[in-house]
Amino acid sequence: MPASTRHHRALAVFVHCLGILAAVPALPSAAPEAAAAPRPPAATPQPTAAAPPPAATPAPAGTRAPVAMVARVAEPTPPSAPPAMAPPTRAPASAPPQQVTVAVATESSPAPRYRIQVRNVSNSPLETTVRQELPPGASTTAISGGGRSTPAGGSATEVTWRLRLPAHSTTTLGTALAATAPGRPLTAPTCAFTSDGSRPYDCATATWQAAAAPAAEVTEAPPWRRYPVLLGGLAVLLLISAALVWVWRRRRGRRVTAAALSTGGGAEGGRGTVYPRPAAPSPMRRRRTPPVWILVGAAVVVLAGVVGTAGWTATRQVAEIDTQKQPTSGAWVGTGVTGSLGVPLRESAFEFTVYRMTCGAPGTAGKTDSGGAAPANGRRCEATVGVRNVTGDHQPWHSELQRAYLPGGRWVSADESATRTANLGRDVFADPMAAGTRMVLPLVFTVDGREPPQQLELRSGVFSAGVRVQMP
Repeated sequence: MPASTRHHRALAVFVHCLGILAAVPALPSAAPEAAAAPRPPAATPQPTAAAPPPAATPAPAGTRAPVAMVARVAEPTPPSAPPAMAPPTRAPASAPPQQVTVAVATESSPAPRYRIQVRNVSNSPLETTVRQELPPGASTTAISGGGRSTPAGGSATEVTWRLRLPAHSTTTLGTALAATAPGRPLTAPTCAFTSDGSRPYDCATATWQAAAAPAAEVTEAPPWRRYPVLLGGLAVLLLISAALVWVWRRRRGRRVTAAALSTGGGAEGGRGTVYPRPAAPSPMRRRRTPPVWILVGAAVVVLAGVVGTAGWTATRQVAEIDTQKQPTSGAWVGTGVTGSLGVPLRESAFEFTVYRMTCGAPGTAGKTDSGGAAPANGRRCEATVGVRNVTGDHQPWHSELQRAYLPGGRWVSADESATRTANLGRDVFADPMAAGTRMVLPLVFTVDGREPPQQLELRSGVFSAGVRVQMP
């Protein structure tokens, strides 16, 4: 056998043996003592102290020590990792129980009239101060229950009652205002405060509206007085007139041609000749077309009608655009709403109602949120605000997002420390509001200057469109 063939055979046998060894599964090598020894039971909790582990048996020379295998068998399987859980969130804030509730309703009358019901739901008598904010320029004609009308700053007026409510009792109050312009709605929010008038118990609001005008008084213009109809009728009339003129001129031309042909033979028309007379050339018939002035006039009329109709439609669409509406495109959530004092305004998560706004004298601001001194002419304005969570989940809100706009476009955020003081040490922004709950609370703004805020901006989140309340 040649040497090269022997080498090839030896290499083939070696590779074949390696393949067999790779196909056989690897078995753990264990010492005879470890194989013969029984498997130790799994560790279970016992009432007595655990027995010390048995001493390790020395392994004979030339064999592998089974220490690692015994330790693996004896150790219990570690428990799996617990499932990932979201960190606990803050519990939603629960409004304190109300001791006094307020309800306001309007009466069907030619002049504005309001009926106020103040109820004490506690088990003890309470003293309360009820204040009703009247619209700017409104004056009272009748006040029941011993109330009195006092100016509230500017052109606004408020009606005040001081009541002592027995336990579980209801007191009904009423006000009547002077007649106003037809179609003007009047909103009069009412709040019940503690005896010193510093903290609100509850607030409510109602809007009086005059009877709607009969539908017969509002009539639209007849069709023949509308600009599109008039322009369209004029264009049709001009087109019909142009068509009639064109038909008349065509028929007149045919009659003239027929008369010329009938008289074209002359005096010799009846005499015959030896040679045939050459045929008289027939007159050339020119295609009749409408005059240029008719075409140009019709085109001008049609163009004027189209332009007039387009301009009228565009004017109506532009007139329907609300220039006071806040932009809600882009990243804003919800629709921006603007209203007046006492009107409930709803955004994406909350419904805000501003019932009243009062400002102290200049120089009475005290300290700011950072602990420093307020401006020399600074003062605090307190707004009584009702907040309702209209979503199905608890919602947080923040003091930095509640703003008061001053003349000139400047704004300030809610004074958190002053708001906490006005709420008897309770931080109303610390916990989220529970779903469906409502709170009536004071929000304090530290402003400078003599002019009060002109507008309040309230919102639930950074990207919420929010609401804007115009101050009287």
